[in-house]
Parts: sequence; C-alpha cells; structure tokens
Amino acid sequence: MTYVTVSTDIDVDVDISEFDTDDLLEELKNRSSTFEFYGETTKEYLGKIYQLRRQGKPYEAELDKLIYDVLGKLI
Repeated sequence: MTYVTVSTDIDVDVDISEFDTDDLLEELKNRSSTFEFYGETTKEYLGKIYQLRRQGKPYEAELDKLIYDVLGKLI
C-alpha cells in the first residue's frame, strides 16, 4: 500500500483585534522555543556557532545545518 501526503497553504484575512493579547504573546513565546536543532534550542545552537566562530574554529557545517533547517535551502 502506498501513502501520499498532500499539503497546502491557505491565506486567510483575519482581524488581529479578535485575538486576546495574552494568547498572542503565548503563541510567540511558544514559537521561539519550539525550534530544536540536534537536541538544542535555536538560541543554544546559535550560541554554539558563535563560540566556534569566536574561537576561530570551523563553524560552517553547523551554520549550514541551521540554514537548511530554517530555510530548507542548501549552500
């Protein structure tokens, strides 16, 4: 049996005033911490890249992984 996955993007006009401010803030908070890269949050992973670069060590492989995971593009 073969399974096929189909996805679609939909643009919807909404009135931002229909959303509670606390709900919006919670959503933004959740979005910023949900990305994980190889067991690390986005901030931790960027910190790793920063430290490698600061120490003059190779960091390009980690940066390439991050770019691919976020943008879906290869360098």
